[in-house]
Amino acid sequence: MTSLDAMVADPLALITENARLAGPIIGVLAFAESLIVVGMFVPAIALMIAIGGLIAAGVLDPIPIVVWAVIGSTLGDWISYLLGRWIGPSIYRRWPLCNHRLAVARARLFFRRHGFISVFLGRFFGPVRATIPLVAGVMQMPNRSFQLANVTSAIIWVPALLAPGYLAGSSLSFEALKGWQVIGLGVGLLVGPFLFAGIIARFVMKRPPANAERSATQSPR
Repeated sequence: MTSLDAMVADPLALITENARLAGPIIGVLAFAESLIVVGMFVPAIALMIAIGGLIAAGVLDPIPIVVWAVIGSTLGDWISYLLGRWIGPSIYRRWPLCNHRLAVARARLFFRRHGFISVFLGRFFGPVRATIPLVAGVMQMPNRSFQLANVTSAIIWVPALLAPGYLAGSSLSFEALKGWQVIGLGVGLLVGPFLFAGIIARFVMKRPPANAERSATQSPR
């Protein structure tokens, strides 16, 4: 068994053996995955896909899983943002970020180029995932704008990670879907393209404020 397999198998065993506490456990894992630096070492994608399979198998209740995961990931990003806002640019030179300069540089460049939307899309990109919220805080991004991107991205990110495992585990044909599942699928197919188009349009058209761009290019003091 590889180290990654062990990192996934141990939390899954804990969750399976304590199904009633699965929601809080997954919330803590999502929280850790969203924290600066710590998130680089939490195999969130593999865990969430596996948890989706457990939901499909009827081992876990999906509602508390989704709720706790959204709460945990939102809080993790918020704390990273607050740390950046509180400490400022000097945090880049402190341990442990001084040992992850490439990840920080990628996140700063991503935020400089795309501003608000970088916080939303950053949740879905591994290279900048755990550092974008902190960079947003250092850049003094308004709290309201950050929370809008933080919460909405978490609401989409959690089901998106659970879906592959759930679909693989359930192996449902369209004819076997229940009524509420048909409705949900229909709404998803209707809303999905518009949501995707809106995200891409905002991503392409968004230009960061001039002062934010200058701040991002300045070396931390």
